[in-house]
Amino acid sequence: MKNYKLAWRNLWRNRRRTMITASSVLFAVFFALIFRSLQLGSYDHMFTNTIQSYSGYLQIQQADWWEDKTVDNSFEFNETLKTRILQDENVVTTIPRFESFALASNGPNTKGVMVMGIDPEKEDLLSGIRDKKVKYRLTPEAVQAVKGDESLPQKTRNLIELFEGTSFTYDGRLLSDLGLHPSKDIGHLPALAEHTAFDNGDIIPGEPGVWLGDNLSAYLDLSIGDTLVLISQGYHGTTAAGMYEIKGIIRQPIPDIDNKIVYLPYDIACQLFNAPERLTSIVLHLQDNSDQAIKETAARLQSLLPENVRTTDWHVMNEVIISQMDADNKSGMIMIGILYLVIAFGVFGTVLMMTAERRREFGMLVAIGMKRAKLASILSYEMFFIGLLGMVLGAITGLVAITYGVYHPIVFRGEMAAMFEDYGMEPIMKFNPADTYFLWQSAIVALMVIIALIYPVIKVANLNVVNALRA
Repeated sequence: MKNYKLAWRNLWRNRRRTMITASSVLFAVFFALIFRSLQLGSYDHMFTNTIQSYSGYLQIQQADWWEDKTVDNSFEFNETLKTRILQDENVVTTIPRFESFALASNGPNTKGVMVMGIDPEKEDLLSGIRDKKVKYRLTPEAVQAVKGDESLPQKTRNLIELFEGTSFTYDGRLLSDLGLHPSKDIGHLPALAEHTAFDNGDIIPGEPGVWLGDNLSAYLDLSIGDTLVLISQGYHGTTAAGMYEIKGIIRQPIPDIDNKIVYLPYDIACQLFNAPERLTSIVLHLQDNSDQAIKETAARLQSLLPENVRTTDWHVMNEVIISQMDADNKSGMIMIGILYLVIAFGVFGTVLMMTAERRREFGMLVAIGMKRAKLASILSYEMFFIGLLGMVLGAITGLVAITYGVYHPIVFRGEMAAMFEDYGMEPIMKFNPADTYFLWQSAIVALMVIIALIYPVIKVANLNVVNALRA
């Protein structure tokens, strides 16, 4: 009988032993895939948040703007230049921006802020800015109203105080943070909305008005209808000052931006800084955001731009974040390496137990005439089948868990969410869909199984039959 057939039948003589050994491989593959998926998914989510909420994938800027962000390093933007840019096959539309810094004031409260002049309609294509408008806010009055509403579940009324001062941009987060299921308990939303709904407005080109970051509005103690004073230096050293009505509150997922962002219509921002028909950057909304497509688009556009204007991609604009992520990725790889080491010892320990348990069996087979080479071959097939079984089951369970995690990311709430935000991160952990890392993790575990196989083969080769029969 063929060695592989003997090995397959031999596996099921002792099902418990086979399942224990296969399970060690299964859990090795499963945890390696889950941890790597979470790691890569978190990086991708942070990059996406940063790129889509601020920089975009490709910008057109004055040559010195990125190194020296002053209003003087702006450039003239006219219809001729706009037409040239839009002729490129990968450019969907241009998103104008006028960025600078100012001192924002409300009575005794002042803070340095980032002023961003935007076209609200076009900006929505890039960052989904309107989806970030605050929809619900748990003011002290709203908290007391919810606590006194007996139509709401007791657990919601108990939790509400923990979230006093918190703002929410969508229904699901409000419900889940207050202990309700986003779909099953949707019937409680009208009662909650009655107490917590926030009346947000729009900024319109040509009309003086601002959107304020949620954390910034709390720091300056400002709300809808209040007046914000901005003071700065304009184009060529002129004085820039203005008073603007607050039309809406925006909650950005990146706290560092949310703490200091002020949005103006870009034409009003040009007026404020005395720089008519000038922009500091144009964000390009692209059809294809892959690195290769961005590189090719930038090269095509550069030949069409004036001498003092250049294209800048997201790698240049996010160098600090990329460096931080690279360092974190290396530390993450060290942690994955430690996980692999633990897994390797687990697999080896299981193989060691299996070999010791079968020592008498091996001695008996060699004593009745089985060649050691044949016995080693059968053992190798057994480990191959066990490893394959564990890897396939581990990959399947890992794929199911990762697929579920892609559509249902881990969302942190309460104190844990506050801790994430203190470190400048959105309180969420996303899974990365199955990619090449899926094969690499499985391959590494397979290598561990092959290395673990060396031990039983050596034991068979050096087997003392008499001692084995006495075991």
